[in-house]
Amino acid sequence: MARSYIVDTTETQVETSAVSKILITVNAALTGTIKVIDGLSGTTANVATITNPTVGSSYEYWNFATGVRIIASGACDITVNVDGGKGK
Repeated sequence: MARSYIVDTTETQVETSAVSKILITVNAALTGTIKVIDGLSGTTANVATITNPTVGSSYEYWNFATGVRIIASGACDITVNVDGGKGK
């Protein structure tokens, strides 16, 4: 399982191939949004937009065809776990 720890307003390419599942965990207070993208570029959320999540909350998403891209706006403290590439 791959893991990315994101602590700033940033665009992060977590995975560059198909993925069966990701889990996003909110580690500290966040005022802003987290965009979840199935793709290798762009800024338009095509999976989810998480707004002002609660500390300790987790969000699970399945079946990414291209890759996993996370865009955090506002100060954040999140962990993104990638579980199993497809076909691996």
